[in-house]
Amino acid sequence: MPFVVLDSNLPADSFSSGFLQRFCCVTAAALGKPEDRMNMVVHPGLPMLVSGSCAPCVVVSVSAISVTDSAEKNKEHSAKIFKFLTEELSLAEDRIVIQFLELQPHQVGKKGTVMSFL
Repeated sequence: MPFVVLDSNLPADSFSSGFLQRFCCVTAAALGKPEDRMNMVVHPGLPMLVSGSCAPCVVVSVSAISVTDSAEKNKEHSAKIFKFLTEELSLAEDRIVIQFLELQPHQVGKKGTVMSFL
């Protein structure tokens, strides 16, 4: 049950109507998770600074159980997510930052309990 949050200073109209669904598809495939397990949020139009510049940028946080727990895995995930975002949003790679966070099953609540018990 991955959680993906994309924050950007790009205006909302920079994100096409199908962006969220395509981003979900790409990220789910990169993480090896089914799309119906993904939780995605896009926050456009934020005041942001990346690498000392307020030029157009994106910061993505990817939190998941057991698929973001190694440099090797995250390197593969990163390449696929960067490819999508650079093409879709016409941003240079240096204007995108991805943070990978490893979650434990007891840190994710669902259906009145936590994933440890599901």
